[in-house]
Amino acid sequence: MHLGRQHLVRLARAVQRLVSHRGVRVVALIAAVGISLWNVDRVPHTAVLPALLGLLPFAIGKYILCPLRWHAISTSGRTRRWHLRAYAESEILGLISPWHAGADLWRIHRLETIGVRRSSGVAEVALDRFVGAVGLVVAVAVCGVTLPWAVLAIALGAAAVVLAVALVVRRRRPALTGRWPWPSPKVFALGVLLSIGYQATILGLLFGAIHAVGGPAPGLQLVAVFGASQIAGALPGVHGASPREGALVAGLASIGIAWREAFGAVALTALLYWIPALLIGGTFLFLRWRGWFTESRAT
Repeated sequence: MHLGRQHLVRLARAVQRLVSHRGVRVVALIAAVGISLWNVDRVPHTAVLPALLGLLPFAIGKYILCPLRWHAISTSGRTRRWHLRAYAESEILGLISPWHAGADLWRIHRLETIGVRRSSGVAEVALDRFVGAVGLVVAVAVCGVTLPWAVLAIALGAAAVVLAVALVVRRRRPALTGRWPWPSPKVFALGVLLSIGYQATILGLLFGAIHAVGGPAPGLQLVAVFGASQIAGALPGVHGASPREGALVAGLASIGIAWREAFGAVALTALLYWIPALLIGGTFLFLRWRGWFTESRAT
């Protein structure tokens, strides 16, 4: 048992060194952007204006609404500006990692650098993810998409397990859970509303991408397909080649959009994600590297 634990520790350290290596991150970034460019290059016609009009609300949702949701449930005591910067920085790492896990790890790291305990940072980021997932389910329900009973049962079961574990730990280890974020119903509801708003901005980006490749965008049918495809995002995958993108292409084709245009719209959407990520997140990372931001540790 002891040897097995040491082996796991050594493996975790090796993975951490690999992920933290600058060359590995650069290669992963170039590969991810290259895949998106290659996919879009296969589309014969792309109009710039509709794509940019769809990108604007998405940038607001991703880099304003999502950080505000995180700030609402956070107990770090940091300002909204701090959360905006940290969230933007994390997006680049999220886009080059499966299941967007790199973004979560970066946010936990940023919390640790200001003096937040690792357990509290993990709980805070996990709670933000959970609130976002609740917002997604609500948004899908609003779209009128009926979830399969198996998917619904798994989601509710996982939520029940997480809640039960949290309550048990809170009762038996109050000193530990006292540092965990426990949002009030009002704060939780605000987080869900912000998540729904973010989902709406992704839909706006999809509308713009479909018009950009010259395809029709059937309103209510597109909303339903979008909602169903978002559920597939719960499965792990790399940005631009995940189950969510595959489900979205199939869904668009099922409502009358040509396969070529459906593939092009989804590929263009994946590529457009990179523009604000590199401009906003990349800028904040560069300024941090140059020492523009100085932050005191939490007391």
